[in-house]
Amino acid sequence: VQLVESGGGLVQAGGSLRLSCAASGIIFSINTMGWYRQSPGKQRELVATIAIGGTTNYADSVKGRFAISGDKDKHTVYLQMNSLKPEDTAVYYCKVEYGPGRSDYWGQGTQVTVSS
Repeated sequence: VQLVESGGGLVQAGGSLRLSCAASGIIFSINTMGWYRQSPGKQRELVATIAIGGTTNYADSVKGRFAISGDKDKHTVYLQMNSLKPEDTAVYYCKVEYGPGRSDYWGQGTQVTVSS
């Protein structure tokens, strides 16, 4: 299994970034893909997930600002982040859950830094 993440970077508060994560090497059906984030000294937290049927789930802190979407054919998930705040600064990790046993796999993470 391989997850290739891209799109992180440095942006000013109020700006936007789009993260993408492409999964490959998975022979079972993907159940969900999503994004999590971790700031220094804090636990990793859910940002947003999308199920194979299209159901989405968001952390309260990003509702109305972030939008998750997916491309089933490309096994790719996107996270559009708007109105970014300094508190959104974190390493963002992609996660895929797949197969009948609900196995999961994490990407290596991409840094998002929002300056004030």
